[in-house]
Amino acid sequence: MAKSTIQYVCSSCGAKAPQMLGRCPVCGEWGTYEEEVVESRNTGISKYRNIDEKTMPKRLQDVVATNEMRLDMRNGEFNRVLGGGLVPGSLVLLGGEPGIGKSTLALQVLMQQGERKTFYASGEESVRQLKLRAERLAGNAENLYISSETSLERILDQVKELEPEIVVIDSIQTIGTEAVEASIGSLTQVRECAARILEFAKTRNIPFIIIGHINKEGSLAGPKVLEHIVDTVLQFEGDQQYMYRILRAQKNRFGSTSEIGIYEMRQDGLREVTNPSELLLSTAREGLSGIAIAAAVEGVRPFLIEVQALVSSAAYGTPQRSSTGFDGRRLNMLLAVLEKRVGFKLLQKDVFLNIAGGLKVQDPAIDLAVLAAVLSSNMDIVLDAGTCLCGEVGLAGEIRPVNRIEQRISEAQKLGFRRILIPAEQKVETGRYSIEIVPVKKVTDAFRLLIKN
Repeated sequence: MAKSTIQYVCSSCGAKAPQMLGRCPVCGEWGTYEEEVVESRNTGISKYRNIDEKTMPKRLQDVVATNEMRLDMRNGEFNRVLGGGLVPGSLVLLGGEPGIGKSTLALQVLMQQGERKTFYASGEESVRQLKLRAERLAGNAENLYISSETSLERILDQVKELEPEIVVIDSIQTIGTEAVEASIGSLTQVRECAARILEFAKTRNIPFIIIGHINKEGSLAGPKVLEHIVDTVLQFEGDQQYMYRILRAQKNRFGSTSEIGIYEMRQDGLREVTNPSELLLSTAREGLSGIAIAAAVEGVRPFLIEVQALVSSAAYGTPQRSSTGFDGRRLNMLLAVLEKRVGFKLLQKDVFLNIAGGLKVQDPAIDLAVLAAVLSSNMDIVLDAGTCLCGEVGLAGEIRPVNRIEQRISEAQKLGFRRILIPAEQKVETGRYSIEIVPVKKVTDAFRLLIKN
């Protein structure tokens, strides 16, 4: 007989407790414990009692490894983030804020598959709503099958009947299984559904893309084990006030997590941005102070971004430090370097920093451009529009080397920049480039060159 017990699980870290707790002792979050019903069956007989040839352990050197054939998604940015395509039998989790375009991206990718048979199961929209959304997207929906279903058993039965090459489930929080007695969207349902989808995907060798919700903190909703179950975790992010969207990989068992895909949200769907530098650089920046151009790299993709800064007298006793698209703690560190090593006093001034286009950049190589933009706004000096900067700034005011310097220089040269400032310790063959390469050792050396010109 099955025995049911109740336990309480933290939705943030997955810690378990026998009673309801206000604060999780593991992760420290408040109000995250939820009730979970656990059914235990003790028959005394293991279904894995007999060991055959398939389940026998093998020596590592006897295992034959072959390169897994990937499915070309016919979407360059999506392929880039996945690591070259979708691996058959893999389970991909796609998350993002409400209204950011997760469902639009998934539906549009399926409509780009052409002759491949694909299946889109939605627990949030009816088939008529899916039809209306598909009509405004560019693509071929001849071999796309859609269904409005919230039962996991019926969805898997439909997949068995259709035998599609790619399946999308939208979303994991809206479907439930009859195997557990819990409400749809609960921790138990989400974990059990994800585990059953993973087992089905591996045995049938069919790739699944499941869409997940996020909580108010911005992380994926549901138990933490959900991210451990899936093979790949993709985050679709961006400011809804801007047209650009960024697809990042937070976990990828089959590729790198440093690649990003950039899309432009339009009336007819998402358009791939193959050359983000031309779109992220404003043509009206000439003659304006507080603007510097940085050569950044995300993964293996180089692009130039516009760093904007505004320095003004503090209206209140405590000056403000605000940044958009850049780490606020790193901004405070760079401002301290600017005061200590260069001698600019910013204690009584507000500093606002913005990365144009709504991007969030984590590359430390834009440190020099951030300081140059702050200096330009503080002194009201217009920097040379044909100069871009690249370099990480240390606490001693030194400019440290960065990775992929050749790609950064080539990108600046391709876009018509006349000069680029790079760290002095970086070894570069200057004869290969037509752009002027200026090595700088300290922040003060870079500022002298920028102010002089």
